[in-house]
Amino acid sequence: MTATVDLNADMGESYGPWVMGNDAEILKIVTSANIACGFHAGDPDVMAKTMQMAHDSGTGIGAHPGFADLQGFGRRRMSLPKDTLANMVAYQVAAATGMATALGTRVRHLKLHGALANMAAEDAAMARTCYEAALRVAPDLIVMVLAGTEQEEAAKAMGAPRANEIFADRAYNDDATLVDRSLPHAMVHDPVIAGARMARMVARGAIETHSGQWLPVPIDTICLHGDGPEALAIARAVKAHLAEAGVALKPFEGR
Repeated sequence: MTATVDLNADMGESYGPWVMGNDAEILKIVTSANIACGFHAGDPDVMAKTMQMAHDSGTGIGAHPGFADLQGFGRRRMSLPKDTLANMVAYQVAAATGMATALGTRVRHLKLHGALANMAAEDAAMARTCYEAALRVAPDLIVMVLAGTEQEEAAKAMGAPRANEIFADRAYNDDATLVDRSLPHAMVHDPVIAGARMARMVARGAIETHSGQWLPVPIDTICLHGDGPEALAIARAVKAHLAEAGVALKPFEGR
């Protein structure tokens, strides 16, 4: 059984006067924060404020680049030329690392957002394009990958330090990809169910799919989405169930 695991959450996704999530409360629970870089959500003020809060709480800071899709929150698939994709990721990572430097802190990991992440989970070449672009900007980044997918294979092939991620509030297909949000069973809304399934997965070192299969994978971190109405309750439930199972929270080190 894994004795420790990291908890991460996507945050910094407010934009101007439009508030998304409850970052201050989520930061009391997680050990890693994936902070939006302005393309799918966030703005410079929000990025700076969120990074400062994460730094002050001792939470690991990650760059969270996505497609340039504010209206769709980065969840609409896009087809981009390879160079454009690489430049899009590099631009966002540069913004995050630059802001962190200005605040006297640092970005320690990378996590792709939304449709960009889902497409990279299906396409190792696309994942590699994104990771190589990010690492050209910040060579010491740990790459957070969707466990058991082409994201993980790309990071392995590159020899990049990685952290394998599973999701507390998302259902899984039998190939370890996430069930599409358009399907009725894609999301897990009940905090008790979410907490219990995370404890099971960490204990078994495997992903539990919607069909009931178990896919063995190393598990380093659990994602707690910060934008849903039940996000805080799920975060608290996951933390409580892990504690009950004897699993301590600790920032990932990278494989």
